[in-house]
Amino acid sequence: MANNRKIFNSLYPAEPSVGLFDRIINAIKQEQELRQTKKILIGFLALLIVSVFSAPFSTAILANQVKSSGIMYFISAAANDLSSFMTFWKYYFLAVLESLPIVGMIAFIANVALALFTLRLFLYKKQFLFRYLSHNLKTNLI
Repeated sequence: MANNRKIFNSLYPAEPSVGLFDRIINAIKQEQELRQTKKILIGFLALLIVSVFSAPFSTAILANQVKSSGIMYFISAAANDLSSFMTFWKYYFLAVLESLPIVGMIAFIANVALALFTLRLFLYKKQFLFRYLSHNLKTNLI
């Protein structure tokens, strides 16, 4: 009779250990967090690379356009002859506005904004990024 109980007891599925479901859910959440952090890290690195490589080009474009626009002439003329500037300030202002290097300024401002956004993203998500990097180093070393 004892043999029969063992046979019939083995037909029932084994009870999972206490907390197994919670451990599975936590493991799934951690994996999702690691995937999201990996996407953020890749995005951060892509933005950083774009920002770093476009910085010299946007700065050079702005500098060349400032040199060729003549805006420095208007500013120096206004600084050297302050009485004429006070009399004709509206015309000086309009001349400076007309000669502004708009394309160079837009490129430079966009590059600076991208760099600041990337820095902000890094500072905001640095805890997640460092945790992801340390997890990957531990996984790769093991």
